[in-house]
Amino acid sequence: MDPVTAVAAAGVALVAKGALESAGQEAGRSGWNGGARLVERIRARFRGNADAEGALDRVTGTPDDEDARQTLERQLAAHMLLDPDFETEIRRLVDEAVAARGGAQISAALIKNAQVFNGKVEVQGDWKTS
Repeated sequence: MDPVTAVAAAGVALVAKGALESAGQEAGRSGWNGGARLVERIRARFRGNADAEGALDRVTGTPDDEDARQTLERQLAAHMLLDPDFETEIRRLVDEAVAARGGAQISAALIKNAQVFNGKVEVQGDWKTS
């Protein structure tokens, strides 16, 4: 998976996670208010493109819809490839989201079969698996 696609996948996972949290009234407790900034920045970039706007609306309306997330990921990646400044901004917002949530904690259920490339992972303290 190329870096732009990876960032787009992470961005879509964050949009979907934010929508799920909002539906569950957990958004205020999540500790990260950048979700709204991410969605609004994407919405501003997509303005005037009915297909892209529709993809974003589908994910925010039904965040567990796999087809909607894949469509939004393709739209987001395409816009990022066309505009390096937009790519940089989305990358920054995604990085802020990961940091605010205490590290890379994007739910695997949201990204399903996407390959995710992470940096070095360190584990400290007691670690138990079950």
